[in-house]
Amino acid sequence: MLTRAAIDRAVSAALEEDAPWGDITSESLIPATATARAELIAREPGVFSGGGVFAAAFRLTDPAIRVKLLVADGDEFAPGAVLAIAEGPARGVLTAERVALNFTQRMSGIATLTARFVAEVAHTGARIADTRKTTPGLRAFERHAVTSGGGHNHRHSLSDAVMAKDNHLAVLQRNGVSVTAALQGAIARLPHTTHVEVEVDRLDQIEPVLAAGIGTILLDNFSIDDLRRGVEQVAGRAIVDASGGVRLDTVRAIAETGVDVISVGALTHSARALDLGLDVRVDDPAADDPTTAES
Repeated sequence: MLTRAAIDRAVSAALEEDAPWGDITSESLIPATATARAELIAREPGVFSGGGVFAAAFRLTDPAIRVKLLVADGDEFAPGAVLAIAEGPARGVLTAERVALNFTQRMSGIATLTARFVAEVAHTGARIADTRKTTPGLRAFERHAVTSGGGHNHRHSLSDAVMAKDNHLAVLQRNGVSVTAALQGAIARLPHTTHVEVEVDRLDQIEPVLAAGIGTILLDNFSIDDLRRGVEQVAGRAIVDASGGVRLDTVRAIAETGVDVISVGALTHSARALDLGLDVRVDDPAADDPTTAES
């Protein structure tokens, strides 16, 4: 969940990175009395995400800046649409603009890509989910963007759920430990609310895993034919998650095999930042004051 605390923490760090000793350009060129109105303009179609983050960049720079969001996270927009307006002290507006844009472009790019994946599988019962392949420190932002695009979140971190992957199973096998027995022992020790998912990469691994009574089985890098066989073999005994090689041109066929979830790392690790612009108009009230101008 993207909380205000998480937003403020990351945005504050970004603002400090971008202007560690202040914005010397704005401070030396722009009069302290100047005000500005900045419009967030879409230069291509997409799905919006990051309104709260956009607003925070200006609020944390100068509380006197007012931000009006004209669209909500998850809304679609066309080129030329005005998505938000920031208005107030010009120095603050100019200082915050790049950080505000960077976050919003990135998040809207993820939301837009996610929406395209979701549209491809809309005729099936499969849901599109993200993975932990996120930018370090920005997982909550990118996960929020996925939900803006109509996708779902997988486990948020290593602490949220048990997910035994191929390397975990390889360690068990190398040490002569039965996968079924190890999973059964883990389930017996875990709270009843903890979900257990196990990744397999061959059809013959399915039964030993299901025998432990897990909640979800992840079929990793299976061919389309083997995905169908896997779904038939599981036969409703667990949620079936598919991953590996998932692209826009392959996700429809994967969904049509009958899997329940499709995990797509590309939603966050390969999304292109959307082309958004911030057009700023600067007004200096002092310029209209003859007394000030003469002095």
